[in-house]
Amino acid sequence: MSATGMIEFVARRQQAVVVAGLVLVCVLAWAFVLAGAGTGMSISAMSTFQFPPPMNRPPMAGAWTAGYWLTMLVMWWVMMVAMMLPSAAPMLLLFAAMRRRASQGAAVPTAWLAAGYLLAWLGFSVAAVALQYLFEQVGLLHGMMMWSLSPWLSVAILVAAGLYQLTPLKQACLSHCRSPLAFLMGHWRPGQMGALRMGLAHGVYCVGCCWFLMALLFVGGIMNVVWIAGLALIVLVEKVGPHGRAVSIALGVLCLVGAVWIVLGAVGAGG
Repeated sequence: MSATGMIEFVARRQQAVVVAGLVLVCVLAWAFVLAGAGTGMSISAMSTFQFPPPMNRPPMAGAWTAGYWLTMLVMWWVMMVAMMLPSAAPMLLLFAAMRRRASQGAAVPTAWLAAGYLLAWLGFSVAAVALQYLFEQVGLLHGMMMWSLSPWLSVAILVAAGLYQLTPLKQACLSHCRSPLAFLMGHWRPGQMGALRMGLAHGVYCVGCCWFLMALLFVGGIMNVVWIAGLALIVLVEKVGPHGRAVSIALGVLCLVGAVWIVLGAVGAGG
């Protein structure tokens, strides 16, 4: 098949190309996470169903070299790709369909839209790595297991996340995530840079919707696959499920209950 024929073949199957691209990126991201995300640790060793995770281990704070900073940043960002990109699929596919119907092509512009979306999560990942460094240096986060060693840090994050789930800001951001057609109609920009800007804007709304949920990884373990998979599923249900807003509120209440559970345990243990 000639190059021109290949281009025409792809153009006729734009939606399939976008779906295949999304699946490939998500599979590669999850494979990277499950392989340890470059940490050199087995993810099974960093995972537990126990809530809260064991807090009786030494902090084991290590030296943060430039290479380690980069490793942590890549770990966080790829993990955000694995967790968040599936929930953005409806918006990306709708955008591709709208571009195709307008006879403007879909695959390349949709890639730009996805790039803008993931760029927003890169910004979140930078902030998350900075918090990880701070918590580890003051002995609140285990350097190897990457979960909270302080019941009061866990309580603070759970309470903040629980209350945020109940705020109008959370629900406003969630409404943008749950209404991709309204978002695209209200933020449409032409061209590749327009798609990038639209993706970035949608990503900012998504970060605003989910940033406290992602902060829960500090409680259960940044590389705890139980929490990673659980939070990814919750985000997916919140954003595309039929009762997403009810799930959001229920999760807020559950976070507050979890905080009370930890306080009672800490008080009972004399912590």
